[in-house]
Amino acid sequence: MSNRRAFRWPRPIDDGPSRIWYGGDYNPEQWPEEVWDEDIRLMREAGVNIVSVGIFSWARIEPQEGVYDFDWLDRVIDKLGGAGIAVDLASATASPPMWLTQKHPEVLWRDERGDVCWPGARQHWRPTSPIFREYALNLCRRMAEHYKDNPYVVAWHVGNEYGCHNRFDYSDDAMRAFRRWCERRYGTIEALNEAWGTDFWAQRMNDFSEVIPPRFIGEGNFINPGKLLDFKRFSSDALKEFYEAERDALAEITPDRPLTTNFMVSIGGTGIDYDDWGGEVDFVSNDHYFTPGEAHLDELAYSSSLVDGIARKNPWWLMEQSTGAVNWRPINYRKEPGQLVRDSLAHLAMGADAICYFQWRQSRAGAEKYHTAMVPHAGEDSQCFRDVCELGADLRLLSERGLTGTRLAKSSVAVVFDYESGWATEHTATPSQRVRHWTEPLTWFRAFADCGVTADVVPMRGDWNSYDAVVLPSVYLLDEANSKRVRDYVARGGRLIATYYTGIADERDHIWLGGYPGSIRDVVGVRVEEFAPLGDDFAGAPDRLHLDNGAVARDFADCIASVADTAQVIASFRADPWTGMDGAPAIVANRYGEGRTVYIGCRLDHADIAASMPAICEALEVKLPAGETSGDILRVERVGDDGRRFVFLFNRTHHAVGADVDGEPLVASLARYDDGRVTLAPNGVVVLAR
Repeated sequence: MSNRRAFRWPRPIDDGPSRIWYGGDYNPEQWPEEVWDEDIRLMREAGVNIVSVGIFSWARIEPQEGVYDFDWLDRVIDKLGGAGIAVDLASATASPPMWLTQKHPEVLWRDERGDVCWPGARQHWRPTSPIFREYALNLCRRMAEHYKDNPYVVAWHVGNEYGCHNRFDYSDDAMRAFRRWCERRYGTIEALNEAWGTDFWAQRMNDFSEVIPPRFIGEGNFINPGKLLDFKRFSSDALKEFYEAERDALAEITPDRPLTTNFMVSIGGTGIDYDDWGGEVDFVSNDHYFTPGEAHLDELAYSSSLVDGIARKNPWWLMEQSTGAVNWRPINYRKEPGQLVRDSLAHLAMGADAICYFQWRQSRAGAEKYHTAMVPHAGEDSQCFRDVCELGADLRLLSERGLTGTRLAKSSVAVVFDYESGWATEHTATPSQRVRHWTEPLTWFRAFADCGVTADVVPMRGDWNSYDAVVLPSVYLLDEANSKRVRDYVARGGRLIATYYTGIADERDHIWLGGYPGSIRDVVGVRVEEFAPLGDDFAGAPDRLHLDNGAVARDFADCIASVADTAQVIASFRADPWTGMDGAPAIVANRYGEGRTVYIGCRLDHADIAASMPAICEALEVKLPAGETSGDILRVERVGDDGRRFVFLFNRTHHAVGADVDGEPLVASLARYDDGRVTLAPNGVVVLAR
């Protein structure tokens, strides 16, 4: 995107050298004032140099309409700044106070049945409400005017996790805004009818006044897919427009302060098009919470790689994570010993130059009282706080050794992620409800990691066609422009891996005709006539298919009816004859122009993909980058323009692993270094300078 905002990063309050920012959300209003001094003492002990303040403080800052109380906030900011701790100040608009919603209940969002979301939690406002916008922007301007000359405020934290609870609103305000959005996008009602395929089920409209949101249509019925996809686009845009209004109100008064808002990029965080939003912040920030179990480290690295892609390899800010358990899962698992430090260093390795937590001190009341924090309920005499202090010392050392200013090294392999394909595959009338786009990029990231390669995760709008090899994993939507990008990339000599459920429909969710993958089937050299979903919901239904290379397909397979003359089958299905799949192609290689492709016609887990990788690479006529470590170790490198290099090694297993290394060890956790060889215990990490 050529119109992205210029990158700007918060400057230290002492105008000293750049440092890795370290801290978390601070909510002093939850505690008596005598606790504040104790907090600052502990922050200094831990090496904290920044905190985010005021995120949910609207009711304290404006306790009555037009009555403002900045005194308490002034005191705490002065205390922090005097101790050398900078402030990332929130616009405080994340949730409105009770007096506002009682006076104006029309600002509350409505669900698809028309029921009101009443106050009692957070984010109970609708982004399309002109009344709410007026109040919120007034608060932004008051905040900016009051703190425009405060030397301790180094950045603006605009809103908080937009769309976490109010992604969709079906109110009349939203309806009117959706109509305007549709008219801007399509111009004429005829174009909208064509895009949504409204001749199906007599849904044709005569003018934009007949456009309504996809409200409740009855249990078991199916919403128009084109409308639903556009409503998801609109909902992301509506929230973004509200954020932009807040951002611009703050920036008009404090043009020297960089602004950000915290995204929620993770394996399931697909509700907002964060790559689109990434062009509207001065620096990208993210909230990430770990996935319990065996994918913990891989999912974290995958999500952070995607954030790095959204940030276009500029430094980014880890705004929230947990020191241990969260509070919002049915079972809130603890982190294992070593994971507090390991996880933060993994985010750092993947391009973050700020490591923060929710929150500084664990709450004793409220819905998040069981969400862990930097200072837990147990207090400073706890393993958690000792780990927090250890991490602070590690980050200070890495700052002193020049890590800031380096960037995540570019991989030779890109795994493409597409928000809109994720939205389209969420529809309830698809070949299989077990298939979603957003699961597949992580599977491929893990498969490459199994082979000792750390891939880059690149948004669809990113420069994925500059990589040596590219994976399109179930990228369901491919419009004309991106289909041409694929075609041009391979024709010029690129190496492409495309999987099942790729290139099925255009940007309107209209199917490309003639056989799947319709828009690029000449590139990959296969023609799929129908799908073969796999499942166990009916007795006797096929739930898996074996491949003759030892892999096992689950959930989904393609019925590849023919392959091009330029193609070669490198794996086939082995199945009972009655399935019609015995001997059918499963993995097909093709030559196209100067390039090579491999098509994976079924869903494989990461281990089976990794086992198939030698044959895939041979067909592509490429070699995987020569790894310095095995698949037991995740290796990440940050590099500087001046030749600085920092290598991070993480143990991906639950057993000790070793590797020969070249470099000066700077930071180690659960690791032993001895004469050029490092041994990493489970959850171990070492950082080397080269």
